[in-house]
Amino acid sequence: MKFLILSDIHGSAACLETVLASFEKSVDALILCGDYLNHGPRNPLPQGWDTKKTAELLNQRKDKILCVRGNCDSEVDQMMLNFPCLNAYTTLAIPVSKKIRRLFIHHGHLYSREELSSWLPKGTIVISGHTHVTVMEEEAGLFYFNPGSISLPKCDDGNTCGILEIENDTVKVSLYTIEGKLLREHNFSQSPRQLC
Repeated sequence: MKFLILSDIHGSAACLETVLASFEKSVDALILCGDYLNHGPRNPLPQGWDTKKTAELLNQRKDKILCVRGNCDSEVDQMMLNFPCLNAYTTLAIPVSKKIRRLFIHHGHLYSREELSSWLPKGTIVISGHTHVTVMEEEAGLFYFNPGSISLPKCDDGNTCGILEIENDTVKVSLYTIEGKLLREHNFSQSPRQLC
């Protein structure tokens, strides 16, 4: 199973088209971490800002989307999107080598790492967005991944996205530019500490 992970689109149809052209043919599903259409009052308009086209591109892929609500998403966005986008979080349990790998997906503005580490079993992969800053790190037995923003980056990595790949006994998280250049990746071992 291979997931394309996107966050903080903020209405940039141009950046969404670029990332889809780079990765869509090689993935099974999309994980979206919120902030779909609205650019937010603290952000400039992103390159290629077109909320109607962004909604159209996402709606065409609604059967492959797993998603959560961002801090810039509202009932008006839900009226434009043909898939449920207002849940605060979602979880997945994926079998890996006869055990379960948990994924906890949220935007990143509601739950602290302290809360997450008290709620989630060790080995959970926590996927979020919100900060527009890429993160790949382990803390207190959880692995945190933030793919950054495809349209309004706030770090030196630029416009980025992620790939989560689960195949046989391996789990790999990779960070890419939206044009398809690999920046870094992390392979998980099968140790009990990382599989729950």
